[in-house]
Amino acid sequence: GAMIRIARTGSGFEWEPLLTSFGFKGGCVDELWQTAALLEGHSGTRAVGLGVQSVLWSDAAVFASCSPPAGNAMMYLLTEYALRKAREIPFDTPMELLSELYPLVYAYGKSVTGNPRLRATFALNALVAVDNAAWLLYCRENAIESFDMLIPASMRPALSCRHRKLAAVPLISYGNTPQDAAGMLDQGFFFLKIKIGSDPEGDADPEKMLAWDMRRLSAIHALARDRSTRYTENGYIPYYLDANGRYGSKDQLLRLLDYADHIGALERIILLEEPFPEEYRVDVSDIPVRIAADESAHCDRDALERIELGYGAIALKPIAKTLSMSLRIAQTAHERGVPCFCADLTVNPVLVDWNKNVAARLAPLPGMKVGVLETIGQQNYRNWRRMQSYHPCCGAPWMQVKEGLFALDDDFYRRSGGIFGQMKHYESLANGGSVWQDT
Repeated sequence: GAMIRIARTGSGFEWEPLLTSFGFKGGCVDELWQTAALLEGHSGTRAVGLGVQSVLWSDAAVFASCSPPAGNAMMYLLTEYALRKAREIPFDTPMELLSELYPLVYAYGKSVTGNPRLRATFALNALVAVDNAAWLLYCRENAIESFDMLIPASMRPALSCRHRKLAAVPLISYGNTPQDAAGMLDQGFFFLKIKIGSDPEGDADPEKMLAWDMRRLSAIHALARDRSTRYTENGYIPYYLDANGRYGSKDQLLRLLDYADHIGALERIILLEEPFPEEYRVDVSDIPVRIAADESAHCDRDALERIELGYGAIALKPIAKTLSMSLRIAQTAHERGVPCFCADLTVNPVLVDWNKNVAARLAPLPGMKVGVLETIGQQNYRNWRRMQSYHPCCGAPWMQVKEGLFALDDDFYRRSGGIFGQMKHYESLANGGSVWQDT
């Protein structure tokens, strides 16, 4: 295709309230900013990409340093800066554009936040809406009408599956009770993501955290132990533990896993994600469960470093680290035989399907007979139903979870989850409030 030159850009945001405070990483969030970025090429084609800002997830230090609106405003400034720079950078492919923008936006982010140790994910989170728009613009410029054709040829081997079923993965956060977990199982969910690493008394005592996590695992295991599912190789309900970097050492983690073994839960743990702080680089190949990298795998280079440390899975977050970077990470992992899976950031329904397009094409996790997709928006947004109405395919059966599954039919693949459809609500948001029609 010809070089794409950006003539005009636009952006907007709105905040969506959450049902209750959502606790993780020792903090709480009660609303999330939804961003929309407009790119218009010199040829007149236009595209709008979406993002959801998660300051707490992407950099907990920034989150702790200021009020939530200030943290969100800083991230939004990075998105706006990326759009300004995009007008100066002609590109062939979105991956090239991201390669140029990322170092610029990261450097700008250090200056805006006043944090020289800003985490790279803060910049990537800010770039999602822009990268997303760049992909859609690239598709329009090159007459690409399906997600399959959008994937660069060199990366297709990493995304060659076509799942008919994806396990919908709900989240049991600190505020949920073990009974909530039982309720999820009663609704048909069969794959539980459990947040560990709580700070029960707010005093950062690692012993209290470990004791809380042990009690938590024991209570959930008691409720899930005797249930079965036909979607795992061993027939058990799998547990996916997410520590968000809260365990300070391998010894501390092994104490939790010894306890899990003692109560008969060890073989149920299909993944244990991001146990340690990012700086704690330690070989995990002798730990008796599959350790997954999430926040620490900012980019393909970091993912490779984690794989060499024995990490056995990588969480892909096209909706948090950009599709461009996620495709690179997926390829790096695939070349080394390490499975990937898609995790959520509490995104809106349109981005759920952006994520689902990737999840639908990844090889299943070892031990699973179906693909998996964490999706927690419906648990957390107050106005989820209204947000669904902004989706171009609102009402499509593949948007709904039934019996703990997304059923992906030919229509899902034919329409690529609706990502190429028109989104009037977000188009008007990105264009300063006035709706435009794409001819």
